[in-house]
Amino acid sequence: MGLARNTLLWISENRKLRQALPRYAFIRRAVSRFMPGEELADALRAAEELKPQSINTVFTHLGENVTDEREARKDAEEYIDALGQIQRRGLDTHVSVKLTHLGLDLNEKACVDNLVAIVSEAKTVGNMLWIDMEQSLYVDRTLDIYKKVRMEFPNVGLCLQAYLYRTEKDLEGLLPYSPAIRFVKGAYKEPHTIAFKKKSDVDANFFKLTTTLMQHVKTGSKVVVGTHDANLIQSLQARAAQLGLSKKEYEFHLLFGIESNEQLRLAREGCSVRVLISYGSFWFPWYVRRLAERPANVWFVMRKMFSS
Repeated sequence: MGLARNTLLWISENRKLRQALPRYAFIRRAVSRFMPGEELADALRAAEELKPQSINTVFTHLGENVTDEREARKDAEEYIDALGQIQRRGLDTHVSVKLTHLGLDLNEKACVDNLVAIVSEAKTVGNMLWIDMEQSLYVDRTLDIYKKVRMEFPNVGLCLQAYLYRTEKDLEGLLPYSPAIRFVKGAYKEPHTIAFKKKSDVDANFFKLTTTLMQHVKTGSKVVVGTHDANLIQSLQARAAQLGLSKKEYEFHLLFGIESNEQLRLAREGCSVRVLISYGSFWFPWYVRRLAERPANVWFVMRKMFSS
């Protein structure tokens, strides 16, 4: 892991910097590359603009590690409201949640109740909910909750991180549930004892995990490729074709504002593409992790700093 990535991940977890840095105007300007605004209305507008380009969306209301159960319930209600507005506007837009945003640090039962309230509403309106994966210390509880909820709700998916050594075994344990899985590389600072550090190793594991699940698509599993890595995308497209999958039998989930031309290219080729749109006021740690995924993005921030 490079020095720039390490530094950015440290910044994302530093409470004082979380509070201080978002006050700077150049940082607030720069973040607009990655999110259309802080309000649900901003996300809805962006989704409506992408729809004519055959690009669907996923909404995330930013937040994590809430410290009050009432706040966690309010966040659940925010998602339920979003699902209603998505339906009324005729958008093909899923929602994606963090369990610590729903109160996992405080009360697991209350967290599950909040999650079930959202996924139940999603099922009612014909929509889908994704559970994001957080730091390694949350993996076991997140897997357990996913399995429990998946048994009742087929419209719930899970994110798995390719940089963790354990993920291959975790995927094996999920296969009996015909899971819906979004694979990502991983965006948290983890020790070398539990996570790959070399990009080539992470990429190889990402390819292995994704192709493993691709072999179960015909029996009900759902595969989502969550990376902007062009080489990985091309390799996985070729592997999917070898396995006899059509372009509509797996999806790409890509981030708002990153490689927009690549998103359009995939959509024009007939691939299923969703753009992850984040909104909310708690954007700073999420934003810095996006920079850490590709530290070259820091140059974009620098340009913003010196632009008018």
